[in-house]
Amino acid sequence: MKAAVTTGTGDFDRIQYLDVPVPTPRTGEALVRVLAAGVNNTDINTRLGWYSHAVGQGTDDTSITGAVDGRDDGGWADATPFPLIQGTDCCGVVENVGLDADPALIGRRVLIRPCVRVEGFGSPATVWMGSDFDGAFAEYVCVPQSEVFPIESDWSDVELGSIPCAYGTAENMLHRAGVRAGEHVLVTGASGGVGSAAVQLAKRRGAEVTAVCSASKVEAVGRLGPDRVVARDAAGRLDPDSIDVAVDNVVGPGFGTVLDSLRRGGRYVTSGAVAGPLVDLDVRTLYLRDLTLIGCTAWDEPAFPAVVAAIERGEIEPIVAQTFALADIAEAQRLFLERRHVGKIVLIPPGP
Repeated sequence: MKAAVTTGTGDFDRIQYLDVPVPTPRTGEALVRVLAAGVNNTDINTRLGWYSHAVGQGTDDTSITGAVDGRDDGGWADATPFPLIQGTDCCGVVENVGLDADPALIGRRVLIRPCVRVEGFGSPATVWMGSDFDGAFAEYVCVPQSEVFPIESDWSDVELGSIPCAYGTAENMLHRAGVRAGEHVLVTGASGGVGSAAVQLAKRRGAEVTAVCSASKVEAVGRLGPDRVVARDAAGRLDPDSIDVAVDNVVGPGFGTVLDSLRRGGRYVTSGAVAGPLVDLDVRTLYLRDLTLIGCTAWDEPAFPAVVAAIERGEIEPIVAQTFALADIAEAQRLFLERRHVGKIVLIPPGP
């Protein structure tokens, strides 16, 4: 099969489009033919070694200044197991199953939950498709049957392939923060995959939503249904003490402004730091105002099934910016890093 194999940390030349063996499903696994696979920040972060504590700048700046080589902490958990087929998003069709897996899955169109809770949902221990084991930037991928979710939808393969990582992450953040109807939710980076998902999923919960994005994207983000859209350049004028929950995957220099916007008892939740991971925190703001800071990586059990249900009920919409052939993955990632798009960029592997 054809696969985009990342051979180590570095620039785009570390991604090699190669012929590799089709994986064989082991006990309890399903072999899925990939129909579409979205591009995510984590794909680029992993290739750059951005998760290393040696990195103090945002994803975009790291892509310019160069990758961090040879660090054992460059991946999500420890060292990334290069060579690796990345790809955290997958819409596909089950082609085969291993021992003790359900043969009724064969032929079903499915979404894959990329976050595997290896010790069950009582433990935060995880392994991630595309970061810890081979993912969906290939014609086929093997995953545990527990992470395969059949879906009944009239959405295209590309639309479904834009969903798993961004929408699962967004729903998990809202779930972990306990967002309720009537609460005021702030979403930064609202034009990106996670941000555009969070806007829709927060509205689905009955929340009031303020979305923050670049000035050039205000109109497009407004079509996602937030109650108001604030241009990022004007975000410093957010009303203090006005937000119940801040969903912030941008972080960076705007962290203090976002924290100051929270009401007493407010919750701040993050699963990324595109603009930079290092911030200044006045701890007095945290404890005197009874704020809660929530970090999210491990997905809780209800999150992904809720996303699948929202698709099947027509409660959310896919936001696809552009598609590329899998062979053109470097071009797709370059466009991704330009940050001019709204929603997701999706890769399509060669057909059978």
